Amino acid sequence: MTENKDRLTAEEAKGLRTAKELEGHLAWLDTFTPAALGVLAIASGIYTYLGVSSLLEDNGAVSFFAAVAYSIAVSVGIFVFWSYMLRLLPSMRTASGFIGLTISTIVGSIAIIAMSSWLNAAALAGSAAVEQHLENTVRDYQAALEQAHDIALSGQALGREVERARQSFEELAELEQSGDLSGTAGRGAVFRVLTQKAEELRNLEEQIATQQEPIEDAFQQGNEILAKMRELTVAPGPVDRRSVQFSEESVKLAGVISRLNQYSVAPLVARAAEDLPSSVVLPELDGRSSDVRDAQSSTINSVLNALDQRSKTLKNAADEVLDMEPPIETAYNPISSADAVIKYAHNFLPSWAGAIAIDLLPAVLVFVLAITQAAIRSGKDGMSIEDTLTLSDLRAAMNAMKDVEATMGLADAAILNRAASQKDES
Repeated sequence: MTENKDRLTAEEAKGLRTAKELEGHLAWLDTFTPAALGVLAIASGIYTYLGVSSLLEDNGAVSFFAAVAYSIAVSVGIFVFWSYMLRLLPSMRTASGFIGLTISTIVGSIAIIAMSSWLNAAALAGSAAVEQHLENTVRDYQAALEQAHDIALSGQALGREVERARQSFEELAELEQSGDLSGTAGRGAVFRVLTQKAEELRNLEEQIATQQEPIEDAFQQGNEILAKMRELTVAPGPVDRRSVQFSEESVKLAGVISRLNQYSVAPLVARAAEDLPSSVVLPELDGRSSDVRDAQSSTINSVLNALDQRSKTLKNAADEVLDMEPPIETAYNPISSADAVIKYAHNFLPSWAGAIAIDLLPAVLVFVLAITQAAIRSGKDGMSIEDTLTLSDLRAAMNAMKDVEATMGLADAAILNRAASQKDES
């Protein structure tokens, strides 16, 4: 019974061999893990330096040393933090200790992302993110320019409504002159009312026509500025210099869009439509008889009704243009590379993933080491020290015992020699 109890089972022997094998692997991995961790920390520090440099406006010596100091602090912090975690967390044997250090690892990882990873992302994709900002701004300006142009052209289309109204009054005036309207030929009171309104509409039509050329010129100028802005978006060279030129062009384009908004004749047509029936100057009826004057009065009332209908038609057409959604006010706001990376993070997920991975990759090593250490402990659980000793451990122990025995022999010999010398002296 005692012999069977002292002998290891096959499963225990297998677990012990696995534990010894894992310990050998860890011993080999420990030879270069600190160096690898140092390389990752230095690489993160370099990209952090590039990110910090993009945020500092001054390029003098103070800014240089500030960026260097910050990047060194980041590298040291990352190296020390993950060194702690690599040593302590895998060694935790209690659930409370393991959970506590795991929470510490998560909090430390968040701190590393806050102080380093977003700057690494700015260094990796900062220029591309600023270019993305420029491209989006160009699209906004293009939409605003096209909307302002559409509104202006819709206002110009009101000229056809004004022309129809003018032609109708001119035709009525011709009928009145020939006697086919009120029954009295000539250029009497009714004729003068009709020609008065036709002349007002003609003036309005001419004002609308004069706006066509400025609208097209402004739209062409706006497209030329947009072309320059697109070139600056993809042009070679530092993006900060291109941003300055881009800002200058955006100011010009904003002025062009403002002019296009002012060229819309819809407000003018709306006011003219409201004034059309109310601004009638009724002439004195000049018929030679009461019947003729009654016919003139009836015709003038019909003309006033027609004016009211034409006024409503023009007003409704002008209101449709005025109700069109105005162009969104667009302004270019310069943005730093770090802010651009955060604002357009969804467009640069690979860069963000790389920036975070270079800082948090040691977390994977921590949990790999924790799992390995748990497997080693599992393979050794329930065994005595004698069961876990290997031949090399036994050989080292025997050598140590021999050294102890030799040391004790020398000590006994020294004691005997001292006692013999004291006896001789006496």
